[in-house]
Amino acid sequence: MDFFASLSNMSVVLAGIAAGYLANKLGILGGETDRKLTKLILTITMPAMTLGAVATSEELPDLATLAGILEAAAAFYIIGFALAALLPRLLGGTAEQKSVWRFALCFSNVGFIGIPVCTAFLGEGAMLYAVILTLPFNLISYSMGPVILTGGMKNFDARKMFLTPTVVSSFLALVMTLLRLRPPRVVGECLEFVGDMTVPMSLLIIGSLLTATSFRQVLSSPRLWSLAAVRLVAMPMLLGLALRPLHLEAMAVNVTVLQMAMPVAANGSMLAMEYGGDVESMAQATFLTTVCAMVTVPLIATVLLV
Repeated sequence: MDFFASLSNMSVVLAGIAAGYLANKLGILGGETDRKLTKLILTITMPAMTLGAVATSEELPDLATLAGILEAAAAFYIIGFALAALLPRLLGGTAEQKSVWRFALCFSNVGFIGIPVCTAFLGEGAMLYAVILTLPFNLISYSMGPVILTGGMKNFDARKMFLTPTVVSSFLALVMTLLRLRPPRVVGECLEFVGDMTVPMSLLIIGSLLTATSFRQVLSSPRLWSLAAVRLVAMPMLLGLALRPLHLEAMAVNVTVLQMAMPVAANGSMLAMEYGGDVESMAQATFLTTVCAMVTVPLIATVLLV
């Protein structure tokens, strides 16, 4: 496994976050600008990225392969939601912080970081597997994520949550994959072009949000370090053990385990801003797990991949 390829991918992500931090300090980002960029991502560029990934894929998987990937994804989220139900009580903090811990345990960065890292470690053949894993992630994180971040089902509005552009586009992408539908090539390329804006803008927003927090506070927080240890080490190990009895295709197992080892999902900060969650704690968890993943991801790949 290529340690330096992983280090390079993580360094690029941190560079994007650092650029957002600097832009805020220079008065370019922050406040209303961050909110408008978040709305742009959630409404336009993220749906375009989701549909574009399927529309421009060189080869769609057969049903058996797709079933194996989705079976691995089911184990992925069962473990995540089970730990999210238990561990925040042990980690402690305010009610808003516990909501952040739950989100962080449920959702890893399977898209922005996960796809390039899987490709770096496992080759181009891993790309489609990684993209397919982002479909349930988008469906679940953009529908249930706001519920988790804002305190439970009392805030759940089915129409509002399930009819968002990100959820609808993820559902359409899954249907396209199942039915092997492709739009004209020019449509796919246009979607991909617009979707490519998502990752850099998301990282800029995370960096901008970090200006409101103290790095000393992040690095000295036992709660954040404990969360990072569970998110980056314990959870991929548990998933690796859970997938062994299922006898799935090696590539599906490897991609799913690597995706579980990713840092906290970058969309958490955007959702917290959009729906009123604890933006500061969400940005802190995203930052610390992203930094730590530079070391933990290569180690997990060396130990767990089959």
